[in-house]
Amino acid sequence: MTTRASPPERYAVLGHPVAHSRSPFIHAAFARQTGEAIAYGRLECPPDGFEDRARAFAASHEAGMGRARGCNVTLPFKARALALATKASERAALAGAANTLRFDDDGWFADNTDGVGLLRDIVDHAGFAPAGARILLVGAGGAAAGVLGPLLGAAPREIVVANRTPEKAAALVRQHRASAGGGVLRACGLADCGSGFELVVNASASSVNGVAAPVPATALAPGALAIDLMYGPAAAPFLAWAAAHGARGRDGLGMLVEQAAEAFWLWRGVRPQTAPVLAALRAQMAREASQTAR
Repeated sequence: MTTRASPPERYAVLGHPVAHSRSPFIHAAFARQTGEAIAYGRLECPPDGFEDRARAFAASHEAGMGRARGCNVTLPFKARALALATKASERAALAGAANTLRFDDDGWFADNTDGVGLLRDIVDHAGFAPAGARILLVGAGGAAAGVLGPLLGAAPREIVVANRTPEKAAALVRQHRASAGGGVLRACGLADCGSGFELVVNASASSVNGVAAPVPATALAPGALAIDLMYGPAAAPFLAWAAAHGARGRDGLGMLVEQAAEAFWLWRGVRPQTAPVLAALRAQMAREASQTAR
């Protein structure tokens, strides 16, 4: 007797713009690796139509395909994604934003996998131990809010949140004060952030705006790990700045793969191996860059 295979269940990334997203490549690789039957696509959302597009996707039906079971959400819709859910993880509630939705039968569940993705990348791929370290988090927007809680959970000695508008950094610190534990958590402006940080995380929009160094080079301890949450050409000036001042520069591609793996686990109950997918993604991007340069 032949058993008919179940049709692939559907997932997507929603954002504006979203055509550049690497998430379909990553989740297709996870599906092949784990044998999970999923189909993953991109959904462009108009600025005023995110909620309608998300609801329509969740309720949609496609011939020969299974139901829609969840989605990823990119900027600028992460706060609005959290508002759509009836249930949320502690880390999503603390961040005030969600990058992952799961369409449960009894309501949507929201999570934010950015911070755990960053932690797994710096620990597993970059070999950095955050416990007891001094960390500088640059930026106080949605990207910074998504990673600050998990960074605090890694028991650093100090986290300083530096932002062009110090008041916004102070608000983010107040929001996370109860999670600081025994470590120091404080806010400041970009120019007076201090010096000698073992880990510098650029979660600001500086790379998108073409600014290589949002903080003084004195912020870097010798041999520090300096991570830009952007990747590709946008991150190149920051990485060059870090290298020029004796730091180990790293882009956000590893975080992207790791946060996707956490979402995949949330949806499917299976945790994929990330190292081969990260290597394949870097190879693909290198080929694309080479072809563009010709």
